[in-house]
Amino acid sequence: MRLRLTPRDTAFYDMFGVSAANIVDAAEVLERIVTPGADRRSLNARMREIEHANDENTHDVMRRLNSTFVTPFDREDIYDLASRLDDVVDFLEAAADLIVLYELDEVPATTREVVGLLVAAARVTADAMPRLQRTKDLAPYWIEVNRLENEADQLYRRTLASLFNGGYDALTALKLKDLADQVEAAADALEDVADTVETIVVKES
Repeated sequence: MRLRLTPRDTAFYDMFGVSAANIVDAAEVLERIVTPGADRRSLNARMREIEHANDENTHDVMRRLNSTFVTPFDREDIYDLASRLDDVVDFLEAAADLIVLYELDEVPATTREVVGLLVAAARVTADAMPRLQRTKDLAPYWIEVNRLENEADQLYRRTLASLFNGGYDALTALKLKDLADQVEAAADALEDVADTVETIVVKES
């Protein structure tokens, strides 16, 4: 293991933890939005608040990165992790916005299942962030996120098959495909976060 000469400043780790907590909040809000009978407009307003707060946190990371001479690990990796955490919230917010803008009365069951997987992956991510400073015991995290993303992929393909098998009119099918694409992008983005964490751990071990 390489000798660490970096200061024990926890600020970056704390901010990554804030972003991960925002992802959990956003995923749970989206899970409520896709539930039949939900007050989608008020929930979407809450989603926007989460997205704005997360943007501010991401900007704080970048400002600190630009003003810090010695960072706890590679500057490029700090930038990548902050950006990818932010991407997840952006995709979740976009999915919620589409549901409201398209006035979707009902979301396919398979898309709702993917949202449930997003909630699980978000919680695993938030649980992993405090361990990043020690770069220990993180392999189960990225393995589990990868498993959840693979399951989301399978559900995404099932969603597309159901949308274009004649059960929906063309316009509704296209709207629901847009939604499914955003939800799948969020799953991919969570896997990108896990991959970045794995890269950091390999470099720092």
